[in-house]
Amino acid sequence: MGDNSIRHRYFHSGELFSLKHLTGNLELAHAISDESGGRYTAILPQDLEINQRCASAIRDADLLALVSADVALFHFDGPELDSGTVVEFVFAKLADIPAVLLRTDFRRGGDSHHDPWNLMVSDWPRTIKVILHGMELYHATRHKQGDRPAEPTIREVARQVIEAFDRVIRQPAVLPRGLREAAYHWLSIAPGFGSAAAEVDARFSDILRGKVMRQLL
Repeated sequence: MGDNSIRHRYFHSGELFSLKHLTGNLELAHAISDESGGRYTAILPQDLEINQRCASAIRDADLLALVSADVALFHFDGPELDSGTVVEFVFAKLADIPAVLLRTDFRRGGDSHHDPWNLMVSDWPRTIKVILHGMELYHATRHKQGDRPAEPTIREVARQVIEAFDRVIRQPAVLPRGLREAAYHWLSIAPGFGSAAAEVDARFSDILRGKVMRQLL
């Protein structure tokens, strides 16, 4: 279920369309690795090696990387959540991947009464929220650290994410044992991957076996 001595690969989901997103993702990934003593290593979509740069190949590589992860981190920032991040989150939940939702945006959004986002992405099982007031955290750190608050702020966020990872990865799987193979077979078909169906199905079967062996499912 979960062991603090075991190393895990996590999928780092979020916006990656500007330099601040790209560098922010990378800095947080480094901080999570450092603060966890290497127990959590990121799979960064922005760093995936993709032979073809067409949209479908990028999407396929992204989903395969996601489903191979032990746990996933989703940046749920903005008054409207990034649509690609939402798709990745739902795909992760269908694969019963433990998830942490991270929000540092202090604005409210969506129509949920207890979460600052759309109610359709609330209350999924095997999911933990880390909601921080980014502006307050920034100023609190700046007060202590002077004009260089970036690194200690990111490290504080990393520590809270790691704590959530440790908790969520211990939660029992919700995907019934008897449905695992059928569910992962369907996930290998549903997106319409560009590779041969048998090849993709074999990849998903290997991923499923690995998760079962590691007691993630």
